[in-house]
Amino acid sequence: MSTQTLYVAITNHGFGHATRATAVAATVRQIMPDVNIILATKAPRWLLASYFDGPFTLREVALDIGVLQPDSLTIDKDATLAALQQIRHQQAVLVAEEAAFLATAGVDLVLGDIPPLIAIAAKTANIPCWMMSNFGWDFIYRPWGGEFVAIADWIADCFAHCDRLLRLPFHEPMTAFSPITDVGLTGGTPRFAESTLQSRFHLAAAKEKTILLTFGGLGLAGIPYANLARFADWQFITFDQAAPNLANLCKVSDRALRPVDFMPLCGRVISKPGYSTFSEACRLAIPVTTVTRDNFAEGPILVENLQDHSYHQILTPAELAEGNWDFLHQSPHTPRTNQRLSKTGNEEIAGAIVDFLTGPQA
Repeated sequence: MSTQTLYVAITNHGFGHATRATAVAATVRQIMPDVNIILATKAPRWLLASYFDGPFTLREVALDIGVLQPDSLTIDKDATLAALQQIRHQQAVLVAEEAAFLATAGVDLVLGDIPPLIAIAAKTANIPCWMMSNFGWDFIYRPWGGEFVAIADWIADCFAHCDRLLRLPFHEPMTAFSPITDVGLTGGTPRFAESTLQSRFHLAAAKEKTILLTFGGLGLAGIPYANLARFADWQFITFDQAAPNLANLCKVSDRALRPVDFMPLCGRVISKPGYSTFSEACRLAIPVTTVTRDNFAEGPILVENLQDHSYHQILTPAELAEGNWDFLHQSPHTPRTNQRLSKTGNEEIAGAIVDFLTGPQA
């Protein structure tokens, strides 16, 4: 039997799509060691490598742009619309190039998270296309109205060419897709003993006074780091290299380390609304403090689901950026429901992929 090839096409928006899709691809490799993995994304290789042990092929291609943002909470709608219109104008060329690559590379299955054009490219190449996500880009753009409505309709038409959706928790209905299989939480698993990281980074504070600050690959402008002086006996951890040098702020620069590696050391994670961070924290039962985000349709869904399934605190952006952070002295709220989410999304998606690649249709 020839080596099977899985092509993972990742949307170019922040780091969350890249990390969760790569975590699934890594699980496929664990189950099926001889599978050939191609990751198609503009995300940096170091980020992908932090979630994927062993060799993979990186195809640096951008089939979409998501939303253009100067930081994790600010949206540039005009620039986003212009970029989307350019992609739509170039659709025929982009699809032809991608379909040709898929055929030449001998791809057996495409997994998209979740660039719309990959579904059409795969169909053009006569290769099955599955997708995984908790939202579609049509859902994000449609509420913005105006010219974004036509963009949302175009994207929904692209998604209709997908053969199967693996729908993640914290999801919108995703009605453009059929059939839909619901799966569990995805993400990375901590790779180091707590004592190893505590020793290496001199983290001596008690767990309940150790806080991870993580705002995704785009970061967040205006974090009030001066507030940390009010918590001298607390320990804060950040991957923000632009953060000031403070006695109680640990700045992690090693690209082999990830926020999820530090979560078990922490009593709380402070984050923007983001599926990947929420999912990894929920998988580890770490409380999350987050902010509302009403300019991005996924935001309210994420915040609502977080309240249902996790210990949590919900702040306004002003409370995070301008407040004195007294919320740290308050205990997180308990989950609103007793419903438990599956934590085996990586294995569920990877298992379905391996079954397909090794089945009679392969």
